[in-house]
Amino acid sequence: MKTEVLQDIKKAEEEYQSVISKAQEEKKHKHSQAELESDNLVAKAQSNAEQYKKLKLEEARHQAALKHAEIIKSGNQRAAALKEKGEKNLSKAVQLLVVRFKEQLHVSA
Repeated sequence: MKTEVLQDIKKAEEEYQSVISKAQEEKKHKHSQAELESDNLVAKAQSNAEQYKKLKLEEARHQAALKHAEIIKSGNQRAAALKEKGEKNLSKAVQLLVVRFKEQLHVSA
């Protein structure tokens, strides 16, 4: 009878050791899976951040190009307006210069 009880105890210990061993293996497996999933999430987040960065840079470049074109257009319009105004006043300026020049000639003579 003692041997049977001892054998039952030994058998129970072996079963518990087996259960403990399986639990430890499962723990290691789950830990590895969690690390892998964590690494995948980090990689995905980095990829998403890089895509977002590229998109925002492209948008900023586009906005800068539009602003640049707008500034150039405005500058060209102002230059054309100033040129037109200058051309309108050119004959008056030449006449005034000639009158002043003649006045200077008559004063000197």
